[in-house]
Amino acid sequence: MTDTNAASSPTSSSAASPTASPRDRLLELIKARAIVHGKVTLSSGREASYYVDLRRITLDGEAAPLVGQVMNELTKDLDFDAVGGLTLGADPVATSMLHACAAAGRRLDAFVVRKAGKAHGLQQRIEGPSIAGRRVLIVEDTTTTGASPMDAVAAARQEGAEVVAVATIADRATGAQEKLEAQGLTYVAAYSLAELGLA
Repeated sequence: MTDTNAASSPTSSSAASPTASPRDRLLELIKARAIVHGKVTLSSGREASYYVDLRRITLDGEAAPLVGQVMNELTKDLDFDAVGGLTLGADPVATSMLHACAAAGRRLDAFVVRKAGKAHGLQQRIEGPSIAGRRVLIVEDTTTTGASPMDAVAAARQEGAEVVAVATIADRATGAQEKLEAQGLTYVAAYSLAELGLA
């Protein structure tokens, strides 16, 4: 996002509905805290009239645990034992899923895909437990063109992992699904633009 005028604080009044499911509550929080209206330039270079700043959700004390629950439910029929994606957007999504699994008595590892390999230390591009020979899920907070998850997919495959799918919290409906599915990847999103009230 390059337009600083668009970074004004979203509405923060978001009292929980007493009977809301984790998915419904997370949607309420996204609408209340993460959608910023105003002209912005996305990382893809495209311009938009709104920005979905999901770091306000994935790093929030109430919302982050819900992210883990919702994303684990979204991907429950997929077979994987590690989750990660391109830093920075994927990192809190993956760790939320790890913690939600641990709270439910299940094991899930997380990993981080750097945008470039380190020039020092072990000089590795992927941080965390080894994913070589493992089935992994690539995640993202908001998906626009699919370029970031495709970069993470390539890095994971180069590391020897089998990528089973790509999952995102919010899909902007701007071509990512078609691009990823054309590469033979399963693609799932927790929320559509219509659900976010942006379609």
